[in-house]
Amino acid sequence: MIDGARIASLPAALLRLRVPAGDLVKRIQNYIDGRFVAGDREFADVNPADGTVIAQVTEASESQVNEAVHAARYALRGEWGRLGVRERAARLHRVADAIEKRFDCFVQAEIADTGKPISLAAKLDVPRAAANFRVFADSVKMAGLESFQTETLDGANALNYAVRKPLGVVGVITPWNLPLLLLTWKVAPALACGNAVVAKPSEETPATATLLAEAMQDAGIPKGVYNVVHGFGPGSTGEFLTRHIDVDAVTFTGESGTGAAIMKAVAPTVKPVSFELGGKNAAIIFSDCDFAEAVSGISEAVFLNTGQVCLCSERVYVDRKIFSAFVDALKKKAENLNPGWPNDANTNLGPLISAQHREKVLSYYQLAREEGATLVTGGGVFKFGDNRDNGFYVQPTIYTGLAESARCVKEEIFGPVCHIAPFDSEEEAVAMANDTKYGLAASIWTTNLKRGHRVAQQINVGITWVNCWFLRDLRTPFGGAGLSGIGREGGMHSLNFYSELNNICVRL
Repeated sequence: MIDGARIASLPAALLRLRVPAGDLVKRIQNYIDGRFVAGDREFADVNPADGTVIAQVTEASESQVNEAVHAARYALRGEWGRLGVRERAARLHRVADAIEKRFDCFVQAEIADTGKPISLAAKLDVPRAAANFRVFADSVKMAGLESFQTETLDGANALNYAVRKPLGVVGVITPWNLPLLLLTWKVAPALACGNAVVAKPSEETPATATLLAEAMQDAGIPKGVYNVVHGFGPGSTGEFLTRHIDVDAVTFTGESGTGAAIMKAVAPTVKPVSFELGGKNAAIIFSDCDFAEAVSGISEAVFLNTGQVCLCSERVYVDRKIFSAFVDALKKKAENLNPGWPNDANTNLGPLISAQHREKVLSYYQLAREEGATLVTGGGVFKFGDNRDNGFYVQPTIYTGLAESARCVKEEIFGPVCHIAPFDSEEEAVAMANDTKYGLAASIWTTNLKRGHRVAQQINVGITWVNCWFLRDLRTPFGGAGLSGIGREGGMHSLNFYSELNNICVRL
């Protein structure tokens, strides 16, 4: 049963309502050239907390993807293409204002799609979405470019200077774990640089990308600049978008295998790509750490968003001197998590995104047992005795005792789980942390500042935290090495990807 009051609170232009058997069900449509557009086929949007169908979503056909790309291309030749940097930045600030005006709608849409606790959606996802537009609006106004005055062979002078131009039409493909946050992380700098975008959100979480369209309208973003097409990957919207000849660049956050497939799709037209992919992130806890701070930090790093964050720590390495005490303390943290209803302010553990993903995570729980792991806590599913039993919750889980070669230590699980192993020396800890094909993030916990700096520079990842986790300055470079991605996002790094830098040389 859908909550009619919640449905009524959402903008009518976004959600077309119908009444099957007395229950209200949302219809989420594509947004193309400033209009909400239906299609021939629909698929279900399921609430992970109780398994109910909360919406029917229009799948974009190949012709609709083509229409969206052409609308974006046309918008570049219109008002949007003529705007100066200051006016573009002002409109992005107005997008942030429009998100905040619809704050509760965005929060509830995000909760319904993902099942995440309201404490997380309201404190992280939606505020970061607004912040993304403000940060990149301000960054593009302050972005400078190099210039050089050089002497020519005949003794004259030449002035070389660079100008920043938009790439054109950018395909934006985003995942289901942080749908609004990661969408705006890409859309905001793309628009700041003057591009137009065609966004394909995950089929699991279509609502907030579509709701963002109304914020764009309110902010005065011209039609065609922001388009949303819903659907799947191979043989559907994702494939139609990535191989479209008039898409000039593709940015993607998601699973490493999907990133490889996108690279194949864009290869014939040599499109630039920006990928933030998977991770099997390590945390290193030294015996001289602030113990309570480290336990609290690792608990968040393992279990935040039910472990469904690319930056979560699935491999935890602890100095043998404090290993047993640390395992016991983290066990208590895990067992004190509250897997309640998402709208309960006391809930701090939500469900996994889908039945299919729960089966994947549970298969790793079984694999860990087969590989000889010692189960510290968890390893199964909750039994609530209410409608949450129809949702996709799993127990937060901790293992010890696995070899470093075990699949559960090597492969990304993307759930509320970690394996804890002891180490005896700094060199051993660094070697174990680096023994992976991934290279996204790591955290180091020590009160020895010299050791913190020394070890951080030895870890082969895109971002290393010392005595913290998930702390970000949005101006800094963000991205991974190896199977964790290509390129960097954040501040000038995003602006440089979404721009074509054109050098002009003038003989003086």
